[in-house]
Amino acid sequence: MTSRIVLVLLVMMLAGCSTEPAAEPLRTVSMKIGQETFVLEVADTPKLRETGLMHRKSMAADHGMLFVFEHRQFLRFWMRSTLIPLDILYVDASGRVATIRQMKPLDETGVESTEAVLYAIELNEGAAARAGVKEGDVLQLPAEYAQKKRD
Repeated sequence: MTSRIVLVLLVMMLAGCSTEPAAEPLRTVSMKIGQETFVLEVADTPKLRETGLMHRKSMAADHGMLFVFEHRQFLRFWMRSTLIPLDILYVDASGRVATIRQMKPLDETGVESTEAVLYAIELNEGAAARAGVKEGDVLQLPAEYAQKKRD
């Protein structure tokens, strides 16, 4: 009888264990935006770009996410399952800020870039204004992404 109880407990414990590997932390880069320096998580694959900042309840004031695309394109972001209000900066290949917009939590209305770009940067709402960045400013992109030649 005791061995059955131990076996049942063992099976219950194993059933609660996941065979999925734990999510690895995203790579980060430090980037000056306006007058402030931010730590940006890098979303440079389709899966990482799709997930973005979804399901997060908060983000440190000096953090954000850098979305890197393979080719210049018009981008459209929305806030499906994103719980924190954000600023989005659409940035072209030269680092010029083409568009800055605000996005509201859980709003699935697309927020579009005004031109074809290679990058999008998401920051906490109001961070872009506090940093003093504006459309037309040129940002120094992280070397590992700025050096790639893209359309």
